[in-house]
This record gives sequence, C-alpha cells and structure tokens, in this order.
Amino acid sequence: MPTLNQRWRSGRDSYRLPDEVIRTAEYDVTELPDDTLAKAFVLEHHYSGSYPAARWRFGLFHRGELQGVAVFSHPCNDRVLTNIFPGRATDSVELGRFVLLDEVPGNGESWMLGRCFALLRREGLAGVVAFSDPCRRLNRQGIPVFGGHVGIVYQAHNAVYLGRGTARTLTLLPDGSVLSDRAQQKVRSADQGVRYAVARLVACGAEPPSSFEPSYLATWLRQWKARLCRFLRHRGNHKYVWRVARRVRLPLGLPYPKQLDP
Repeated sequence: MPTLNQRWRSGRDSYRLPDEVIRTAEYDVTELPDDTLAKAFVLEHHYSGSYPAARWRFGLFHRGELQGVAVFSHPCNDRVLTNIFPGRATDSVELGRFVLLDEVPGNGESWMLGRCFALLRREGLAGVVAFSDPCRRLNRQGIPVFGGHVGIVYQAHNAVYLGRGTARTLTLLPDGSVLSDRAQQKVRSADQGVRYAVARLVACGAEPPSSFEPSYLATWLRQWKARLCRFLRHRGNHKYVWRVARRVRLPLGLPYPKQLDP
C-alpha cells in the first residue's frame, strides 16, 4: 500500500498504480474563485470530513467534470510556515487538502501539483508545506476507515522531507474520524463553527446540548467524549516542503519514509 497512490470517494480510500500515465490533453487545472465547489467536494470525499482555512483552491477537471481538488491553506500555527520559509507567514502556504477521485490515473497527483505550483509562483509565494499521515485507523467495529499514507506523491514530486511533526494523542469518534483539538476548543468556547463540531458528536450518538453557553458545552463535551471516543497515540505526521520562489534555499532533507506506522 505505501508505494501506491491514494485516491478517495465518499470518505473511503483506494489506490492506483504509480506508473499509470494521465492523458493531460483531457484534463485541466483551474483556480476556483471561492470555497463553494471546493468545500463541497472535500467534505464529501476526504476522510477528515473537514475543510481548512483556504487561501487558494484549484480543481482538476476531466472534460468538464470535477475529479480533484487541491486546497492551499493557512495552518493553525504560523510557525509551521515561518520555521521553514523566510518572511511573513502569509508568504507561504500549507497544502491543506489534496483529494483526487478513484478514476484519476496514478500520476495525476504529480501532474496536478506541478500545475498548481506554476499558478502559485505567479502569486510570489516562497514555498509550500505538506503533511502525510502514516497512522492507519479503524472504526469502533474494527473496520479500516483510513489506510494511512507516507507521502509517495510528494516524494515523486521531489519534495524535501524534514522528518516528523509533533507527536500527539488523537481523539477518535466511533466512525474512526478524528475530533480535532481545534474543533474541541470551538465547543468549549462556543466559538464560530461550534455547531458543526457539536453536530459531529450528535451524529455519533451524543444527545444534543440544551444550551450553547461555554460552561455548559465544556461539561457536555467532557461527558460525551468519555462515552463515545477512543484515544490513539500518534507519532506525528511526515513533513514535506517545496520551494516555489527560486530565491528560497531549503534545508537538507532526510531519507524518504517508506513504511506506514505499525
């Protein structure tokens, strides 16, 4: 599995052989003007069921049909970018979501990334950071819902590998998806986006909260996490970087990882 190219449909992963060649004359990569189309596509097909803080988003179209989306976003922590690239955090981006449907041939990701980077170069960006998650996950019934990936497409596109991100403990919902720390904080603080985070817990069996006061929601979250969620120690995602501007110098990379976490 780690040497194959990962694809998605309706939140389930599948795999294509890396030596399949995309017929580029049949495809177009186009910048999407707003989040409407990209967000709907990502929420329908990506395993995370979430959408990042997008700055640019691009669609892969096959004869007019949307078959892939790349979302370049701003991470929660500016240091994800500024620890690697010089200047302000807004001078670089994270590849926050990258989703191709299962019918796209094996090397479609590399070709689409190349087209996206060419378009981003016109924006004067310094570089791009991307992460791959090598930790496989099961739902409560023991059925695999995410196979994990080591970033084969990033390696094929000559990214520099910088090792692991921060190790952490994941909060898993019964369906095997992750209830992120950010979503949990939105519930505790009743911040914007709280209703979406609450709805995910309710869909998994939690009783709807009777109040959206922060103190009540904090207690509600703690109780339903204890009843519904499992916890998984994660060693950290693999971190990859590319320079977009030719002036940028990247650190020496480490050997590419090849195996999923046990």
